[in-house]
Amino acid sequence: MILGITGGIGCGKSTAARACAARGFALIDTDALIREQVLTAPPVVEALRHRFGGDVVGAGGTVNRAALASRVFADDKESEAELHWLEALTHPVLFGLWRKLLAGDPGGRWVVEVPLLFEQGLENWFDFTVCVACSPAQQLARLEQRGLPRSLAGQRISKQLPLARKIELADMVLWNDGSPAFLQVQVDQLVASLSATR
Repeated sequence: MILGITGGIGCGKSTAARACAARGFALIDTDALIREQVLTAPPVVEALRHRFGGDVVGAGGTVNRAALASRVFADDKESEAELHWLEALTHPVLFGLWRKLLAGDPGGRWVVEVPLLFEQGLENWFDFTVCVACSPAQQLARLEQRGLPRSLAGQRISKQLPLARKIELADMVLWNDGSPAFLQVQVDQLVASLSATR
């Protein structure tokens, strides 16, 4: 069984995915794979250096993720084109890593955290899709608590499919406006319902 967890930025995808992992699912954290393996792969680093120069890739070959984000998440047409270019560069590498991990235990129970699951049309990868959602006010408050200014938070949110649409598309929804304990109860119910389907 492969469970895809998505939702808006700041809605609690990572918390829900870790909760599933604590209940026996093998976790694939897409953001961690991007950070630790995709953005360190020499062909990717070289392509980024060629495209963006030294402000994004330092002399030691390390990608400055904050500088890269400022190039692809700004609110203009040029950054939109740069974001599409970046996705075309990194997603094939990411999907190759997924395939390798999933092939290691094809009969296992997997949870994959995928921020852009619906934006990238990845529904067919998963047996079930779950959207973690919360109110816009809660979403912005959490992003500000992470140190992301409200203006930048708004830019990131605007680059994603509207949360209401993700809720419509998902097989199941976890509503994360309450306490951490309330989210954990919902994950328990989710895991129980999935176990009943097997």
